[in-house]
Amino acid sequence: MEALKQRILNDGMALNETVLKVDSFLNHGVDAHLMYNIGTEFKKYFENHGVTKIFTIESSGIAPTVMTAMQMNLPMVTLKKQASKILKGDVYQTTVHSFTKATDYELTLSKKYISEDDHILIIDDFLANGEAALGAIRLVEEAGAKVAGIGIVIEKSFQPGRQLLIDKGYDVYSLARVSKLGEGIIEFIEE
Repeated sequence: MEALKQRILNDGMALNETVLKVDSFLNHGVDAHLMYNIGTEFKKYFENHGVTKIFTIESSGIAPTVMTAMQMNLPMVTLKKQASKILKGDVYQTTVHSFTKATDYELTLSKKYISEDDHILIIDDFLANGEAALGAIRLVEEAGAKVAGIGIVIEKSFQPGRQLLIDKGYDVYSLARVSKLGEGIIEFIEE
């Protein structure tokens, strides 16, 4: 997605070889117009995948997922990373390691938001090592549902996440595939 790539080049900051800061438009400040266009791209790609619900992981994936859900006219569910006093009992949970924060967290899904008949589109802001996506997949499959596809806003293609998911048979669609990062360096895979 050319507009996303240009925004990354103009406003993103490569802090080092693995960290890309895009908080001015994706996950702290949010460019709603860009998120709408991201939703349009995901809809175009996934509209014939039989999707029944769209899942994301709190919190950075919420904006692009809301726009995709609106355009596809489908329910959206946010998988929780934070402990909740009211979300207990009938839940699916799995442990996920966060590459960015170098910590583990419990990913939680209430059983009332998924059924074995669902075909789930998972959308996330970044794909690096694939841990977050694999955690979401574990919850979906534990419920007996199917993963219809995985939509990624920004993929760090130099890390193993994409290949890991593809090798497991998942359809991964990334809007911007970063091939190289370094202090002041952001390069993309041209497709």
